[in-house]
Amino acid sequence: MEEKQMRTWAEIDLGALEHNYRALRAMLPAGCRFLGVVKANAYGHGAVEAARRLERLGAEYLAVAGLDEAAELRAAGITSPILTLGPIPAEQAGEAAALNVTATVCHWESAKALSEAARAAGRTLKVHLKADTGMSRLGLVCDGEHTAAAVEEMAAIHALPGLEVEGIFTHFADADEDEAFTMLQFTRFLDVLEALKGRGIVPAIRHCAASAATLKYPCTYLDMVRPGIALYGHYPDPSCVGLDGPGLEPVMRLCTRVIDVRTVPAGATVSYGRTARLEREERLAVLPIGYGDGLFRCLSNRGHISIRGVPRPITGRVCMDLCMVPAGEDVQVGDVAEVYGPAQPVEEAAALAGTISYELLTAVSRRVPRVYHG
Repeated sequence: MEEKQMRTWAEIDLGALEHNYRALRAMLPAGCRFLGVVKANAYGHGAVEAARRLERLGAEYLAVAGLDEAAELRAAGITSPILTLGPIPAEQAGEAAALNVTATVCHWESAKALSEAARAAGRTLKVHLKADTGMSRLGLVCDGEHTAAAVEEMAAIHALPGLEVEGIFTHFADADEDEAFTMLQFTRFLDVLEALKGRGIVPAIRHCAASAATLKYPCTYLDMVRPGIALYGHYPDPSCVGLDGPGLEPVMRLCTRVIDVRTVPAGATVSYGRTARLEREERLAVLPIGYGDGLFRCLSNRGHISIRGVPRPITGRVCMDLCMVPAGEDVQVGDVAEVYGPAQPVEEAAALAGTISYELLTAVSRRVPRVYHG
């Protein structure tokens, strides 16, 4: 379907993705690997196309959430190493090994189950150990008090047959804002690495820097960095924008098209719940985008959509498939409207919605076609 026939679409600029990759890559020392995070459909940008471009550019690793996302990439012909950032169940060990996918191991019980399943399938499964240094989400607890026990467990996992422990990683809880806690986590991670080294265990890939740490803390690069949101042209937190950073370029522009312009009399209420009342007769533009497409309902009567270079407030509640904005005297049926993009930064909408750009980008539903440029 051509763009002029689409109701709503997302323009994905692969040239901007390449710019961001090269800008981030230029920050790394020689020999430091680059893992491109393409989970959640590449933060809404399209996992297959993003992975293809990153693979072509030379990214040494890709990361997804689970095996289903990895299988999608393999089916599309992606051959780069892929890490599942979340654990996989034991029954998927054979499939993961067959797909040459690297699994995350968070504790002894899952490692033992994966080992047995991999051996039963006659395969060896590559894994990365997850150290919990303060995120309190996944991994072996390494908070100082429990580090010795965690290292014992890691050493036991390293000895399991059917598993190849290629790497070890941790994840920072607040790298965009809290330097002290980030450095505490990093120190805990270094302590784990030193303790493992004392046992003769030196994983080939040690990594902990996601987007915020990649932008702010070069000391955390180690063997590999794993940018996510930064790859797609957005900073993890507004506090990072002031950095003398690489000049990231947003990759997505979310667009829709005016499907009707109607004159509504003064005093009329607009949309569900009648939350907006017109003070005067007004032309309203009807746009075929709603919360079914990923435009958050909480942006009703708060967010803006740009038409002909003018930000226009969403009037009334966002519906599942539609929303309305003032048309003024100039808007016509067929005009292109920008929901997120250069004229309407997704960060502004995220602030109004009380969330972050990640959530709005990943919320753009799969029914919205992605149109690739560059």
